Amino acid sequence: MTMDSLQALVEVSAQVAQVRSRLRKVELLAGYLRALARADIPVAVAYLAGQIRQGRCGIGPAQISRVMQIPAAPLASLRLAELDAVLATFAGVSGSGSAARRQQILEGLFAQADEREQRFLAGLLLGELRQGALAGVMLDAVAAATGIAADPLRRAAMYADSLSEVAQVALLEGADALSQFGLKVLAPIAPMLAQTAADPASALEQLGGRAVFDWKLDGARIQVHKEGDVVRVFTRSANDVTASVPEIVERVRELPVERLVLDGEVIALDAQDRPRPFQVTMRRFGRRIDVPAMRERLPLRAFFFDCLCVGERVLVGAPLSERVAILDELVPDAARIPRLLTDSSAQADAFLAQALQAGHEGVMAKAMDGVYEAGNRGASWLKIKHVHTLDLVVLGAEWGHGRRTGTLSNLHLGALDPATGDYVMLGKTFKGLTDALLKWQTQALLAREVRREPGVVYVRPELVVEIAFSDLQVSTRYPGGLALRLARVKRYREDKRVEDADDMSAVRAIHVAQGGGVGR
Repeated sequence: MTMDSLQALVEVSAQVAQVRSRLRKVELLAGYLRALARADIPVAVAYLAGQIRQGRCGIGPAQISRVMQIPAAPLASLRLAELDAVLATFAGVSGSGSAARRQQILEGLFAQADEREQRFLAGLLLGELRQGALAGVMLDAVAAATGIAADPLRRAAMYADSLSEVAQVALLEGADALSQFGLKVLAPIAPMLAQTAADPASALEQLGGRAVFDWKLDGARIQVHKEGDVVRVFTRSANDVTASVPEIVERVRELPVERLVLDGEVIALDAQDRPRPFQVTMRRFGRRIDVPAMRERLPLRAFFFDCLCVGERVLVGAPLSERVAILDELVPDAARIPRLLTDSSAQADAFLAQALQAGHEGVMAKAMDGVYEAGNRGASWLKIKHVHTLDLVVLGAEWGHGRRTGTLSNLHLGALDPATGDYVMLGKTFKGLTDALLKWQTQALLAREVRREPGVVYVRPELVVEIAFSDLQVSTRYPGGLALRLARVKRYREDKRVEDADDMSAVRAIHVAQGGGVGR
């Protein structure tokens, strides 16, 4: 068994899946990475992180189900480079007859794989690889393999196109070469995310007694880049929606600076300047047909809360106090989210009440000395809402009864446990689902089906849903030791990837804030 073989990678994946210790997972992965040839590093890192370099390629359960019927090869012979080349060919097929050609390529690939390799490929291509080697674990493995500290690797990963790219540079060129990764104007970076606080008083305590509070709008996160007259608007998942939001482009183009990167929210407001439902705002995103007419019927407003770059100065490493001072100089009041700097919990409570009265979700609390942690759920940003909500991942659903017969209704909800790389179930709910949402949900879940049990359809973890709930309670039923109480569906977060959903650390933080423990 040579190190450039798929067989060697599958063996490492199996070993990693069998251990629960994060440290042991890192040791296994680091040993494998050290033994790889230069050309195999980016491919192997991607596969062990559960990714393929060509993206998802539109491969679904039906295709995989068919190719899994192909007899396995008696001996493993696939090389990593061969597999990568086959997937590149597959991704490039288009036009008339493409479906048959793509199926033919998959069949040829699975015919070359032995039984273990077939199972691995099925999980990899469906995005269901669950050996626990997610991005965080892989970065730690790269750190262990190279001797480079984890922090510079994580900073590089914030700005790189892929984890594979960072791993290759670190393993082959060393720590100094990581400086090539940084913010570039007109190229989006992952947004900074927030942890959760129960109320303004606890947020102030966590942030050292003094903090900036921003209104938390019920809009869509945007990142706006300006280079001269060129303006690009990106969603939180890095989709370019510039053509869909011309009014935002026009406003930013008028700002008195040549180079600029802003972080903010876009939202549709009614005649009384109250927020329209999130789904209404999202009608404009990604729409390329009849944009002028839609703009007249549904105008959007952008509100900015952070400045990541101005001129030649990249500000992600600067304290928030400096970033918002620059924001205030460049962006007019009407285009900035309301903000309060205070050490008074009473003032912060009143500010939260104002946000809620205006129809918004709550407030954000931020440390004045905090830097911008792109792609991370940083401890210097805390979200405070009137009711508890979590962005969870749909793991499955149960068939409905009565008027809901024929639809997938009761959702199985989970959060990723960073320590194991596995999803932990937190409960179920069918509340809050309209008839229209039930119809959409059923179609969306069946398209992601991986297996069934009596009454239950299990799905690929690809859909994020925002769940409102009263509190978390200790549970012996669920492996994380916690369960949602009085949960209801607030909305599907089509603007969020599963990587952006709340994980078990956020769930446990809410439980601790409620006076409980951290679960299991």
